[in-house]
Amino acid sequence: MTGVPCIRGTRVTVANVVRQVASGRTSEEICADYPYLTPSSIKAALEFAADLSSSETHELRAS
Repeated sequence: MTGVPCIRGTRVTVANVVRQVASGRTSEEICADYPYLTPSSIKAALEFAADLSSSETHELRAS
């Protein structure tokens, strides 16, 4: 994925997971759409995003 952070062994990006959680989807709903993901992989993606956001300053843009 050209350096974009992904969930190990998949082509699902961390950003994709974070956007889905931000829109109100649950881990169970996401896993239903992506059966190769687990609730723990979704949690790991969120932890990665939290770690990344706490270590650098990023400008937030309205979507």
